[in-house]
Amino acid sequence: MKQMTKSLALIAAASGVVLGALTPISASATSGLTWTQCQGSGLDPRQRCATVSVPMDYADPDGPKIEIAVSRIRSENPDARRGALLLVPGGPGGDSMNDPSGKGQKLPKKVRDAYDLIGFAPRGMAPSTAVDCGLEHRDLARTTLLPWPSADGSVDANMAAGKRVSEACARNGGELIKHISTLNEARDLDRVRAALGERKVSMWGVSYGTYVADAYLQLFPGRTDRVVLDSNDNPDPALAERAWLAAFERGAEDNFPEFAKWASAPGNPDRLADTAAEVRPLFLKLAARLDREPIPWPGANPEELNGNVLRQSMLDSFYDPDDYPALAKLLLAAEKGTVPPAPAGPPEAVLQNVTAVAAATICNDVDWPGDPEVYREGVAKSRAQFPLTGGMPRNAMACPSWPWEPKEAPVHVSDQGPSNILMVQNERDPATPLSGALKLREALGRRAVMVTNDSTGHDAYLGNGTACGDAAVSRFLATGKRPAKDLYCG
Repeated sequence: MKQMTKSLALIAAASGVVLGALTPISASATSGLTWTQCQGSGLDPRQRCATVSVPMDYADPDGPKIEIAVSRIRSENPDARRGALLLVPGGPGGDSMNDPSGKGQKLPKKVRDAYDLIGFAPRGMAPSTAVDCGLEHRDLARTTLLPWPSADGSVDANMAAGKRVSEACARNGGELIKHISTLNEARDLDRVRAALGERKVSMWGVSYGTYVADAYLQLFPGRTDRVVLDSNDNPDPALAERAWLAAFERGAEDNFPEFAKWASAPGNPDRLADTAAEVRPLFLKLAARLDREPIPWPGANPEELNGNVLRQSMLDSFYDPDDYPALAKLLLAAEKGTVPPAPAGPPEAVLQNVTAVAAATICNDVDWPGDPEVYREGVAKSRAQFPLTGGMPRNAMACPSWPWEPKEAPVHVSDQGPSNILMVQNERDPATPLSGALKLREALGRRAVMVTNDSTGHDAYLGNGTACGDAAVSRFLATGKRPAKDLYCG
């Protein structure tokens, strides 16, 4: 049977093949969901919302249930409808409830004709049954949630923050927080598929959403139609999220030269230096100065611009080159000893929910070492080799103190199964760098074809990619035809 599956995968990977001669399903197929007007502003009036009941604990399917919120905009041409396209969000801690009205409307009409666009809030995320750890305000700071070490490289404050977060989640997270994981999110999506009345489902997974799609492919390979994996996580079966954190050091290095070229371009009103070569030492020198002499920043969290806040701002701006000016303005202000207005953040209730889901997913997916020395050594090596990221990518999150052990082994990506996957990846992605995407490409084998964009930033398809890459993905979603082999879009 394994040999037959592999042979079919090899055949399906052939040039220009149409993947899946799937009989279209009526838009009113056996869905028993009750669709109502969605709550919120700025939504497409066609978008409707419903809830799907799923087990809190799949090991106890007849036990307590939770609700998964879903949203839908129907196919724009019922005669051309193929099925449902799940919009799988990044994170962990993201949702796609508004995506049928938002990013889904960027899809070409031939794709919107082919699919109902489906968004959802993963387990634990409002408006699904939600969790909240009741964290201290200081533990909601970006430079705490990502484990930036102290200016001298110490990890003691990180270990203490992780202990506070873990203890708060144990006190306030309830029973559900023990059952939030990537594999359970994939199981929830299969319940959504069934509730929609679909035999198979297509997916567009972005960033962490590629890992959720990987989990679905592991658990339910025969229930997938066309799968797009966009901005791809390293699927390391032992490290899981630890590998993603480590990837930031490579992602920053991949991106900084592009920022340096932009920041030294003549005519740039936010120009930092005369040459690109001068920008990196300028950044490192300023970060080191802010480590020693932070600038007060009222309204921010923390209420100072220190070296780690500057480094985090760098990473945030690298997600989209359109954000380079904000980073340059921050650098110019800090050089003068001033700061711009504090950046606006989400409401604290939203941040509490997002943080709880993120911590639970990361810590329930994979075991993290409990010995602080592991992180001390990792931070020291990372600081020496990758000074832009100051040791953060090899540091400890909340997981060494997490009160529960993972219930399952991490997702295991296999080359066995349908050859129905198209990967799309930017060469210079700060969060999911090309180096990690290539590991996923290798793990999937002939199940996948990969489009690599000569482009900078996160979110490749219809975002920061290329016209060539966008056309390849749109063609695949609309017709099932993939490139004959891995494609480079220059």
